[in-house]
Amino acid sequence: MIKLPTGPAICYSGYREGQSPVEKLYPSHGEIAEDLTILRDHWSLLRLYDCGAHAQRVLEIIRRDRLPFRVLLGAHLAAEVNNPACPWGGMYADQQLEANRAENDAETQRLISLATRYPDIVFAVSVGNEAMVDWTDHLLPIERMIALVRRVKAHLPQPVTFCENYIPWRHQLLDLAAELDFISLHTYPVWEYKNAHEAIDYTRENYHSVASLYHTKPVIITEAGWTTGSNGRGIEPHNASQAFQTIYLEKLLAWTRNENVLTFIFEAFDESWKGSNDPLEPEKHWGLYTVDRQPKAFIAGWESSKTFVSPLPPESQPIAPSASLG
Repeated sequence: MIKLPTGPAICYSGYREGQSPVEKLYPSHGEIAEDLTILRDHWSLLRLYDCGAHAQRVLEIIRRDRLPFRVLLGAHLAAEVNNPACPWGGMYADQQLEANRAENDAETQRLISLATRYPDIVFAVSVGNEAMVDWTDHLLPIERMIALVRRVKAHLPQPVTFCENYIPWRHQLLDLAAELDFISLHTYPVWEYKNAHEAIDYTRENYHSVASLYHTKPVIITEAGWTTGSNGRGIEPHNASQAFQTIYLEKLLAWTRNENVLTFIFEAFDESWKGSNDPLEPEKHWGLYTVDRQPKAFIAGWESSKTFVSPLPPESQPIAPSASLG
């Protein structure tokens, strides 16, 4: 059983108002340094989603300023096949798909290069994110994913994973799971119309439905959170609030600490570039801080009460085998 670091973990993407990875408008070194200063007192582990300019700057600043973070570094993979089941797109011209394959090869190489350059900071890598679930707009064939995972494992000593919604891990990703060092799942009860009071039981069910299948590998959660705003697209507006985010996260963190399940909260800061142009688009409001870096209720309450669990030092204890958690 491999060992992974433990402690409070959060997904970090630092795009501010007017910035976007799509437009290649990235946070500056100074803005990222400000974000990491905000996060350092509460979080010891960060998850990054790609290997572009944003991730490169984050890693540079962590090393330059000797910040106490370790990183799960991800590769962003674009669609290599069409997915007519995607509700918001997923269909591309053959020329675009061919270009995506070349870019995915380049992104995979960037993942290898950055993890090699920062072995003291990057504790593990993820070859892609939500690229196999039914609704994804960046679908890859499982054979291609396996090939990319094998390529990365051949070049890196760090553990290798793939981050995906909990449902595909239960049936369609068994062959891919066999290639991975640990399993990383996402669980979002609010997207499945659960309220904040029943959501933690649903999250536990999601987790154990996967962990019970993989007895020789750690199973962690790489995304779980609660949006604080919605226009009704996929999430009922009355179910999105700072109060409900606080209820869910307090229960989530209590459970995952008790069972020693490494869990990355989604996410650090609101990101206005995501989703539609509607200001209440739910994709824009998952942060524990607003896009202008103001703390929401969960953080404000934690900082005033001092009841939140303080970070554990990296490597303080191994992740428990999934067999003992299922």
